[in-house]
Amino acid sequence: MGIDLPLIWAVIILFGIMMYVFMDGFDLGIGLLYPLFPDKIERDVMMNTVAPVWDGNETWLVLGGAGLLAAFPLAYAVILSALYIPLTLMLIGLIFRGVAFEFRFKARDHERHWWDKAFFLGSLTATFFQGVALGAYVQGIPVVARSYAGGTFDWISPFSLFTGLGLVAGYALLGSSWLIMKTEGRLQLHASLLTSRLLWVLLLFIAGISLWTPLIDVQIGDRWLSLPGLLLFAPVPLLVVLTAWIMLRALRQGRQHAPFVCTLALFFLAYSGLGISLWPNIVPLSITIAEASAPPQSQGFALVGALLIIPVILMYTVWSYYVFRGKVSQHEAYH
Repeated sequence: MGIDLPLIWAVIILFGIMMYVFMDGFDLGIGLLYPLFPDKIERDVMMNTVAPVWDGNETWLVLGGAGLLAAFPLAYAVILSALYIPLTLMLIGLIFRGVAFEFRFKARDHERHWWDKAFFLGSLTATFFQGVALGAYVQGIPVVARSYAGGTFDWISPFSLFTGLGLVAGYALLGSSWLIMKTEGRLQLHASLLTSRLLWVLLLFIAGISLWTPLIDVQIGDRWLSLPGLLLFAPVPLLVVLTAWIMLRALRQGRQHAPFVCTLALFFLAYSGLGISLWPNIVPLSITIAEASAPPQSQGFALVGALLIIPVILMYTVWSYYVFRGKVSQHEAYH
C-alpha cells in the first residue's frame, strides 16, 4: 500500500491553519478589545502579554499558504482567484496592525492614542475579512474547466458577512480569556466579565452558522441531518454545549487557565464541524483533494522539507511560550 500523499498534505495544511487560528486568534483578540480598556496602563499590560510571541504566531499562516501552493496548486489558483480581495484586505490589516504594534511603544504619550486606534482597526480588519473569506469559501466557489467561474464580488453575501462578525466575536473571546490567564487585579476582573458575555455572543453565532451551513448545499445537509451522519456527528454540537457549560462554571469559580482552554476547545469543535461539512472537497463544492493534487513527485519533495521545518516551528513555539509564561504586571515591559 502506497503513501497517501494528498491526505498527508491535507492534514498538514489543516493543522497549520488550526495552529494559526489558535495562536494568532488571541493576539488579534487583544486588539479587538482595546476600545473596552481605555486606561493607558491596562493597555500597556495587554500589549505586553502578547509582545514576545505575536510575530511568531503568523508563521503558521505562511505554512498553510505555502503548503496549499506546493501540494494543491489547482486549489490555490481557484481559491485565490475567488478570494483575493478579502485575503488582500486581511493582509493589509495584519501589516497595519504590526506597524501600529511596534510604533506604539516608540510614540510620545500624546501620540500613542493614534497607534492604539490603528492597532484596533488593523485587528478588526484582519479578523473580519478572515471570517468573510471563510464564509465565502464554505458557501462554495463556482468552477468551470478547472478555473474560477464566479465574479469579482461573489465573496460578499449575507452568510460570509455573518461569518466575519462571528469570527470577530470568537477572537475577542480568545483575547479576553487570554487576559484572564496572563493578568491580575482589576484588568483580570474586567476580562472575566467580558469573557462571560462574549461566550454567549459566540454561541449565538455558532448556532446561527450551524443552522445556516446545511442549507447552503444539499450534500452538506444530508451529511449532518440524515442517518448515519446524524448519529456519528451528533457529539459535535453536544460537546459545544458541554464545553460552554464547563467554561461558565470555571468563570464562576475564578479559575484562570480553564476559560482559555475551553475557548480553544470551542474553536476546535467549530473547525471539526467545518471539516465534516466539506470533506473531501478542498474547493467547495466541486474539487476534491485528489483532483487538486500536484504530481506525487512534487508532493513528496515538498513533504521532506515540511517534515524538517514543522518540528522546528513547534519547538520554537513551545520554547517561546515557556520562556514568557506566567503573569504580566504593569511593572514589566517587553520593548
